[in-house]
Amino acid sequence: MADVTRRLNMRHLRGAPTSWVSHTTGGKLRRQGTGLSFWYRPLTAVLSEVPVDDRELPLLFHARTEDFADVTVQATVTYRFSEPAAAATRLDFSIDPYQGRWQGQPLDQVASLLAELAQQPALDLLARLPLAEALTTGIAAIRASVIDALATDPRLTETGVTVVSARVVALRPEPDLERALQTPTREQVQREADRATYARRADAVQQERTIAENELQSKIELARREQQLVEQRGANTRRGAELDAESQLVAVTGQAERARMTAAADADATRARDEARAAGARVVGLAEAEAETARLAAYRDLPPAVLQALALKELAGNLPQIGEVTVTPDLVSKLVGRLG
Repeated sequence: MADVTRRLNMRHLRGAPTSWVSHTTGGKLRRQGTGLSFWYRPLTAVLSEVPVDDRELPLLFHARTEDFADVTVQATVTYRFSEPAAAATRLDFSIDPYQGRWQGQPLDQVASLLAELAQQPALDLLARLPLAEALTTGIAAIRASVIDALATDPRLTETGVTVVSARVVALRPEPDLERALQTPTREQVQREADRATYARRADAVQQERTIAENELQSKIELARREQQLVEQRGANTRRGAELDAESQLVAVTGQAERARMTAAADADATRARDEARAAGARVVGLAEAEAETARLAAYRDLPPAVLQALALKELAGNLPQIGEVTVTPDLVSKLVGRLG
């Protein structure tokens, strides 16, 4: 809206770059254009303000398809006043010279006109289309028909309104019917989701089986290596025992050999000693025999009395020590008799 300020009995209007303003006094046009700023007398001034920027008009209306299904069309129309002077002569864009506000509702009139012009081709088109086709391909057709209808309508041209664009945002049936139409798609999506779930579960089972097989193979490999380790330890123990046995055998053999050699040396020494002793005994025996033979040869030529005396001497030398000797007459007589 225009910005109107007061200075005594005068008013000052400051427009906007997107607003077209006309100033008429006494039926004569004083000035018109966009972005104007001027002083005026409110009692004699007639002011009109027309916006020249792009305006968005949302539309929401109901229609019925060929198979009698109710649908809701949501669209947006973008328009602007390309001929603001013509629009000011066809619609009431006059503003209060004291407040700077529109005295009527010109934009509502334009919105009603655009809504009626946009709805009519959309209703005619949807009445010839079944619901399924309307939901799938009807949006583009509705948009094209609305644009054509708004671009060729003479009332808009005479009013100075230019439609910049028209967009169909949504085309929706009633909620119950929409849910019914969505059921096959939902079921298909659910089946795909179930198939994906089953495939994911199958993959998970396969991965778990692969993991279990890998774990089993790892356990088998570990058991095999443990078996090899036990066998190697047994072989090492057996080899150590064999080496110990061989060492002990070598030690025992050495000890036995040393004992045998020692026994042989002892036997040789004992035999040598025995032989030496036997040789000495034999030499002594021979000497004694020779001496005895010589003594016997010496005794052989002696008389018996001498031999008896020698025998007594020998006997006396071998008798034990006698402290007291008792000589009886009988003993003396026998000795004398033997000596005689």
